[in-house]
Amino acid sequence: MTRFVHRLSNLYAQRWRGFRTVNVWACAVAVVLALGVYAFKANAGKESAQIKEIDQQIQTERKAVSVLRAEVAHLEQPERLERLSVSYLGLQPQDARKESAVEGLSELSHHTAAAGPKEAAR
Repeated sequence: MTRFVHRLSNLYAQRWRGFRTVNVWACAVAVVLALGVYAFKANAGKESAQIKEIDQQIQTERKAVSVLRAEVAHLEQPERLERLSVSYLGLQPQDARKESAVEGLSELSHHTAAAGPKEAAR
């Protein structure tokens, strides 16, 4: 233990160009720490700018999604689809006489099976 204390006191007493070696090392460490803090701050500034840019892109994409949802809502309107099916495909709304209740479905399926494939296709 005394050996360690002796070496430590010698290190403190050593001089380099008129300065204590301990002071020179302390200044060097302080300079390295200051440069490190500066580098980290500069990197944090770049990352902050990237975050702002990404936030702006997210907002732009959200607006685009909102516009697309509104467009889909417009395109899926039943009245519009009915109008297009009538004008382009010649389809008409189903006649109410051709509708069946749930209870009558089994009877309808037996009738269709007995009629054969040509009758069922009509």
